[in-house]
Amino acid sequence: MLDTGVLVAAMRSETDASREVLLAALAQHFEVLISVPLILEYEAVLKRPEHLKASRISAEDVGDVLDVLSLLGKRVTFAFRWRPALPDPNDDMVLETALNGNADAIVTFNERHFNPVAGRFGCQVIPPEKLSGCWETIPMTISNLLEPGSAS
Repeated sequence: MLDTGVLVAAMRSETDASREVLLAALAQHFEVLISVPLILEYEAVLKRPEHLKASRISAEDVGDVLDVLSLLGKRVTFAFRWRPALPDPNDDMVLETALNGNADAIVTFNERHFNPVAGRFGCQVIPPEKLSGCWETIPMTISNLLEPGSAS
C-alpha cells in the first residue's frame, strides 16, 4: 500500500528510495492495493503544476504510470468505512484501502499519523528508505516499464 506522498517523492526524484519502491511495485515485486478514491487522489496530487514542474514529466506521463498501477494493482472495494480515523482526511482513504484490502504494510513518510491506527489492525507502517535495496533487479526508469511488453 503506497501513500500519496511516496508517489510524489518517487516522481520528483530519480534517486529517492520512493522511486525504488515505485519501480518495484510497477515491476510486480510486491502487490499494490488500489481503490477508486485512492487513484483519484494520486492523480489530483501528482498532476498539480508544482509537482509536474519539479518532476519534469507531463500530466500524460502521470496518467500512464497510474494506468499501469491500476492495471497491476489489486482492486479494493470498501466493505467498511474508517473515517475519520486520522488527522488528515486524505490519509483516511489510504487507511481505508489498506484495511479493506488486508494490507501487510503502508509505505509512507507519515509514520506518526498512521502507526497508532494501522498497528491496531496488524498493518505495519514503513518509510520507503527501510525498503531500499530489498529488490535485486529493478528497471532503472519508469519509462522502461511503460514500454509495451516490458512490465512482464
